[in-house]
Amino acid sequence: MTTYRVGRLVTPDDVLEAAWIQVVDQDILAYGRRSDGMPADGKRPEDLGDVTVVPGFVDIHTHGGGGSSYSTTDPEEARKVAAFHAKHGTTTTMASLVTGPLDLLVSQTACLADLVTDGIINGVHLEGPFLSEARCGAHEPTLLRDPVADDVAKVLSDAVRMVTIAPELEHGLDAIRQVVDAGAVAALGHTDATYEQMIAGADAGATVATHLFNGMRPFHHRDPGPVGAAINDERLLLEVINDGLHLDPQVVRVALAAAGVHRIALITDAMEATGMGNGSYKIGNLEVDVKDGLATLAKPPHSIAGSTLTMDVAFRNAVKAGTSLVDASRMASTTPAQAFGWYDVGAIETGRRADLVLLDDEYTVQKVMRAGAWLD
Repeated sequence: MTTYRVGRLVTPDDVLEAAWIQVVDQDILAYGRRSDGMPADGKRPEDLGDVTVVPGFVDIHTHGGGGSSYSTTDPEEARKVAAFHAKHGTTTTMASLVTGPLDLLVSQTACLADLVTDGIINGVHLEGPFLSEARCGAHEPTLLRDPVADDVAKVLSDAVRMVTIAPELEHGLDAIRQVVDAGAVAALGHTDATYEQMIAGADAGATVATHLFNGMRPFHHRDPGPVGAAINDERLLLEVINDGLHLDPQVVRVALAAAGVHRIALITDAMEATGMGNGSYKIGNLEVDVKDGLATLAKPPHSIAGSTLTMDVAFRNAVKAGTSLVDASRMASTTPAQAFGWYDVGAIETGRRADLVLLDDEYTVQKVMRAGAWLD
């Protein structure tokens, strides 16, 4: 058992100045303000300095990073992705796979299932192939398909926790029900749906909108489409890529004002180029050029192809745009964790796993703890 002295501690409801937190084994035992007293456990507290401590980030949508990708059948490559993002404060993550042939997706999921068993990742997100060709983005359009029952059944497994589906596809609503009945989360995205079709997707059981605004028919004041439906429907969690490239910061403010922090989850949608600088990379089987942090397809239509974002930057962007530490922490950790029923992580509370991120005055990561252990 160890007690740490910290500058401030961000809890679900408050920022505790001049705080302390006590960790035993893998869990948070207690915390509070030093002015209210500290536990007398017979050991001298460890002083971590004037840092801001937030809960470990929870990223439910990431494809890669550090030069590696989750779209692999090599478990060591997948472990490198998780380790890269952990250094940036992401202590809970879901591995997202881009569209590919069904047999390849099955093989990739089987590879990642070992990481789920080992507690490295919390599940697999299939972002394709059941998407709209009109809004395919960086997904190979020739590999997209209607989600007929047999194909959906083929790619589902215990490791799959989320599947993105365009609800307007012929078998889209049936597929959403099939995914939910299998115990996974159905997400609506890469869609050209009408407002009504998007609502029908939520009626069928979908609970997430994949990267709001991106990969969706644009909002129009006489045709609100999938964006308007996603914002209006309180059953949907809204993924937001807060890198300043996918969305103008003012658009993020609009979404936040309309939906609230309890419905917005910051995500990265990061691909293998994250942390690697300018150059040529791949997402799935598509070539990608990265310049000044922006990843785009090398060939027309030069769509944005994932991101080079990390969760610490998404969090920092939110705070510097005026979001409170409590609200930014909720969007980066608590809200996504709750959406998937991961109540052991996502907040600094007694009994939760000791996942802590130490930030300096510029909200840059100084140190990361996962399950009570400091990462190297």
